[in-house]
Amino acid sequence: MRMRAAILSFLTSCLFLLNSEAKTPNIILVMADDQGYGDAGYTGHPFLKTPHLDAMAKQSIVFDRFYAGAPVCSPTRASVMTGRTPMRTNVLNHGHYMRPHEVTIAEALKKAGYHTAHFGKWHIGSVQKESPTSPGGQGFDTWLTALNFYDHDAYFSDNGTFKQLKGQGTVLTMDAALDHLKKNAQNEKPLFTVIWFPSPHDPHPERSSRPDLYKDQKHYGYFQEITLLDEQVGRLRKTLRDLKIHDNTILWYCSDNGGLLTESSGGRARKGSIYEGGLRVPSLLEWPAKYSNQKISLPSSTSDMFPTLLALAGVKSDRKIPLDGIDLTPAIEGKLQRRPNTIGFWHHYTKGQSTWSDRIIKTLMDAQQAGKPNPHPERVLKNVNEFPARKPLPNGSYPGHAAVIDWPYKIHAISSGKSTRYEFYNLEKDPMEATDLSKENSAAFKKMKMFIGSWQRSVMDSLEGKDYPK
Repeated sequence: MRMRAAILSFLTSCLFLLNSEAKTPNIILVMADDQGYGDAGYTGHPFLKTPHLDAMAKQSIVFDRFYAGAPVCSPTRASVMTGRTPMRTNVLNHGHYMRPHEVTIAEALKKAGYHTAHFGKWHIGSVQKESPTSPGGQGFDTWLTALNFYDHDAYFSDNGTFKQLKGQGTVLTMDAALDHLKKNAQNEKPLFTVIWFPSPHDPHPERSSRPDLYKDQKHYGYFQEITLLDEQVGRLRKTLRDLKIHDNTILWYCSDNGGLLTESSGGRARKGSIYEGGLRVPSLLEWPAKYSNQKISLPSSTSDMFPTLLALAGVKSDRKIPLDGIDLTPAIEGKLQRRPNTIGFWHHYTKGQSTWSDRIIKTLMDAQQAGKPNPHPERVLKNVNEFPARKPLPNGSYPGHAAVIDWPYKIHAISSGKSTRYEFYNLEKDPMEATDLSKENSAAFKKMKMFIGSWQRSVMDSLEGKDYPK
């Protein structure tokens, strides 16, 4: 009888795995706001408590050299949505809305039969229902979204209806996401759910369930918010198990840029910088039905999430706009040892539209509830080129700070507008970018110097709208 029971149990397990693999997976993307590579227990932080991320890391694909698309939040979010270098999409910096001409991952998955939902920080477009740059305009069926950063008692756009919710913003975001999952877990449609936290962005008023932690630390609030978001990841993973959808759910966690503390950023500098500390971020991909724990050291980025997720979901996109990201599944399966293309970054500050989330959404809410006209029609952006206005960059001029990684080398082009200087590093030997090799004028440096110029010209063409089919 015991043998029969064991055989039956084995066959049941096999059948479950086959069904799990055959069924279209759910997909959940979770993004922290300003968590550096070193700001987690599993990445080696000496005292920071992230037990849920640590547990997830033991069961996940760990991308050990994963980069945000930019050193600040809005551009990186555009890269996740499109699989493209963010400046190509018109998101140069804060306050620049992503062009509706872009094809988002939400649109691609929705077309393939997914129910799509967004919760939390948006910051790449409007939150007014009628705007093509809102979550609804960019492919999400359901959304509870803040325009930008938020904290306590935050104001949200609930599919275009404005409301205030009481509580910690990070917890409210996860509450909404979990309610959505519970209501839709058994639906025929697979779920694509995006959860973009407001933590640990400063200021830091939110607290974990253990406010006694880090009392003696200088950056008490920052560490508290990281532990708080870690607790929300734990809630999410537990709920997926309770709903019995954990095994066939792809859960991908990362941050939008480097952290706020140089000492734990994982490289030189921190948020806002093109150096490693401003770009390198934690990244974990969990899919129990298909993958077990392993570490991937191949350089990868948030632009890779679009093509990788479509490949994992078995979705073919008919988009004609070129991608910068690559499908990482060959790397996960041990078939790709070297990246076939480079990873480029370009940070150029140009002033965009201010996006004070609470102030703006409260104004919209008060007007909506009173039946008054829209006080911010300029934020609808039916024509994305209306606002914010930007002066075209001069032809042949590449201001700002750009960098390209062709492992193990990384070249920087730092321009004041009138002149450009270059820095060149071997990241494998010098991960802190301390020893500039540009003066050696090696063949590798000359090659990458030529390449970064051609890459910037390509990005400029995209910025001017030349990628879009006429």
